[in-house]
Amino acid sequence: MELLTYALPAFALFMLVEWIAYRRDPDRPKNGGSGRDTASNIATFTLGRLAKPLTQYLIPFSAVVAAAAITPLHLSATSWWVWVLGLVVTDFCYYWAHRADHRVRLLWTSHSVHHSSEHFNLSTAIRLPWVHPVANVLRGMAWVPAALLGFPVWMIFLLQSIGLLYQFPIHTQRVGTLGRPIEFLFNTPAHHRIHHGSNQPYIDRNYGGILIIWDRMFGSFAAESEPIRYGLTKNIGTDNPLKVNYHELAGLVRDVRGADTWRGRLGYVFGPPGWTEHREPAPEPAPQIKSVQLT
Repeated sequence: MELLTYALPAFALFMLVEWIAYRRDPDRPKNGGSGRDTASNIATFTLGRLAKPLTQYLIPFSAVVAAAAITPLHLSATSWWVWVLGLVVTDFCYYWAHRADHRVRLLWTSHSVHHSSEHFNLSTAIRLPWVHPVANVLRGMAWVPAALLGFPVWMIFLLQSIGLLYQFPIHTQRVGTLGRPIEFLFNTPAHHRIHHGSNQPYIDRNYGGILIIWDRMFGSFAAESEPIRYGLTKNIGTDNPLKVNYHELAGLVRDVRGADTWRGRLGYVFGPPGWTEHREPAPEPAPQIKSVQLT
């Protein structure tokens, strides 16, 4: 993630250029951005950077580091093919981590922060969660296979950062579609706009980080077929960074507390977003028979 720090001046410049172009465009989309939303995105990102030392204190354990310590395989970073293969492998791991973000509610409590904006622009890319330690530990396990294959830990983390940097410029409506070979192989703005859609048939589609071929291979790819509505299926209606970051976690806690069974509690934590506990309808009271007195 340190690469992200060095890239911040470029991010700020690109966001400013996009904002100016958006304001000057008479045909600009209504969901292209707003001052309050952009300020919320920046504030959420800033608080996340300030809270990063706390996050590192809360998560001293790394499954990737542990896996690298026990694997008998060790690949050398001096070989160019190791870098190419490492980029593909870590991107494959990202696909499954990202897919789990959308299909496991505990992980969604963190990832929903990124999807909660009803606008889509470059500032949406930095609308990132902070201090979700349990979700972060579970999500980090997705890169354990890369460590077991022998890729150095530092290379795995570096390639993760490169993947995140790649995804910054694809959060835009200012770019249409690119050439067919690029659109077939790589994640592009056109593909990622669909991923942020909250209307069918766009929900839970296009999970890829750098490569979109994983979605084509595993049945989660979708092309644009109708106008995209950004945000959540139930939008939070606030720009407060604290509520943006913890609205879904608070909802999960409420649902777990209100569950009737352990199956329900576990379902709310590990089931997909929107999962609800099945409750048997209360039995109807038996009809009362009035006694009739004969006189």
